[in-house]
Amino acid sequence: EVQFVESGGGSVTNGESLSLSCVASGSLWNGACMAWFRKAPGKAAEGVAAIRGDGDTIYAENVKGRFTISQDRNKAIVYLQMQNLRPEDSALYYCRARPAHNGNCSLALVYYYRGQGTQVTVSP
Repeated sequence: EVQFVESGGGSVTNGESLSLSCVASGSLWNGACMAWFRKAPGKAAEGVAAIRGDGDTIYAENVKGRFTISQDRNKAIVYLQMQNLRPEDSALYYCRARPAHNGNCSLALVYYYRGQGTQVTVSP
């Protein structure tokens, strides 16, 4: 069974930074796409960033240039470095995975599994 444990969230003010971590355990697909999603109250969940086994990355338009996803596959950890945070970034952040068929890790595809998430709150 795959499990994710996210950490690193907190409360910051507009323009500050946070770094999130996601530790994966269990058996994942070889070279799986790993991604960060977020869910704010009253809004649909959205994919924020994804990373392929070879390190190729994908970002949602509204976080490009501010967020950086990275990974340590040996330790099964995925990171999300968030800079210049805005109030609209406030949400529960959690990681998910999917098999990387043909190397496609698009955030529009279905991702599986999720952890309990870590809350990010950005005040004006």
